[in-house]
Amino acid sequence: MASPHKNPNAIRRNKEPEKTLLKSDTKMRGFALPDGVLTDKHGEPEDWHPMTKKWWTAWRKSPQAAGMLSEVDWYFMVDTALIHHNMWSNGRWEFANEVRMRVAKFGATPEDRNRLRMEIDVPETSPVGIKNKGNEVTSLDSRRSRIS
Repeated sequence: MASPHKNPNAIRRNKEPEKTLLKSDTKMRGFALPDGVLTDKHGEPEDWHPMTKKWWTAWRKSPQAAGMLSEVDWYFMVDTALIHHNMWSNGRWEFANEVRMRVAKFGATPEDRNRLRMEIDVPETSPVGIKNKGNEVTSLDSRRSRIS
């Protein structure tokens, strides 16, 4: 049984964990969704669902894509894209959880990135997100100083 008393000489190892800083440069990485993968009920070639195309492009431009260093990473995402396509094309929303679990491995949400110790450095000229109107938080240090 653990002692209820803390050792004053103990060192806390994860006091402030280091994070990997990912730069948002919107460069296209990886490869396009492969052709000839999808077929309809009659065996005819089928195009990727428009939402899956947008989703794939967003991943290719994401800061996380810079961390997808091998073909294996991208083929894992192709498998995920197949699930995503099926979800949108056929209304198979029960696959949403599988897609979410798979993209979490690459830091899809702020919570995922926190768990993976990732931080995204978004430039002020970012085409995505809310533009600073003067009263939004522009940095964590700014926010911390205002709530102290």
